[in-house]
Parts: sequence; C-alpha cells; structure tokens
Amino acid sequence: MPNLKIYHNPNCSKSRETLGLLKDRNLEIEIIEYLETPPTAEELDRLCQGLGKAPTELIRAKEDLFEELNLSLDDDRSRQEWCQLLIQHPILIERPIVANKDQVALGRPPEQVLDIL
Repeated sequence: MPNLKIYHNPNCSKSRETLGLLKDRNLEIEIIEYLETPPTAEELDRLCQGLGKAPTELIRAKEDLFEELNLSLDDDRSRQEWCQLLIQHPILIERPIVANKDQVALGRPPEQVLDIL
C-alpha cells in the first residue's frame, strides 16, 4: 500500500494538476476520490492537524452548498462537528489534499505538495 495519498476531485483543475505532478515523478499514489469515498471524521481531523489548520480553514465557503446550508465560518460548532459536517458534505472540503505518512499538504498551488515528498 502506498504511503502517498491524494484526496482528489477529478473535476477540479488544481486537483488534476497536483495529481499530474505526482504521477510525473513515478510515485506510487493512492487516489481517493473523496466525493465518492469521504474520509472519516478521524482521518479528516488528522489531515487538519497535519496541515496545522482548523477544519473551518478547509471549507470551501464559496460553494453554493455552503450558503444553501445557511452556514457561517463563525458558527459555534466544535472541531468534531465541523469535521462531521465536511464528511456529510464532502464537496465543501478544499482540495486537493496530499498526505505522505504523517506529512500533509494542500495542493494550492499544486507545487506546494512537493515539499512533503
């Protein structure tokens, strides 16, 4: 099983670019299409910790669904509640996220993931 994982959305140009950067290096990659297979709350929390970010910092607040759900980044929710919300609505998770063992990077810009290889 590869140590390198990408939480990927094939419809996202940044996600495709990031995956291309990894493939160009002939790395063994586990591709997780997180819209179909969302991470667990524990996995998402570990990813947030690896990034040094709160779950709210991984939310795509400009997604229509964010507004449809009447969400605000100032909502009084616990870290676990935000993680659960993101799992229930994975389209709200910023992408792509790349994990290499316990190192994590957000592919925005895509080259940023090269730091954890």
